[in-house]
Amino acid sequence: MVDDKIEMNNDSDAYATANPNDPKNVQELTQYVQSLLQTIQDKFQNMSEQILSRIDEMGNRIDDLEKNIGDLMTQAGVESGDK
Repeated sequence: MVDDKIEMNNDSDAYATANPNDPKNVQELTQYVQSLLQTIQDKFQNMSEQILSRIDEMGNRIDDLEKNIGDLMTQAGVESGDK
């Protein structure tokens, strides 16, 4: 049981030395969190723009499809069922 505690302490020491860029004080922590939040916000904004772009593209394709179907129906002599 004593050995387990020693291993845990060694793990935490190894973590502390393995990450020298970790924030050391409140100011560094605040700056780190702000940077992390900005990165997340940028990624979210980028994904939102991609989604909206794809939705617009899908809308344009649907409009084109509706027009082509209407043209085909006109060529076939079928009246459109617009409501």
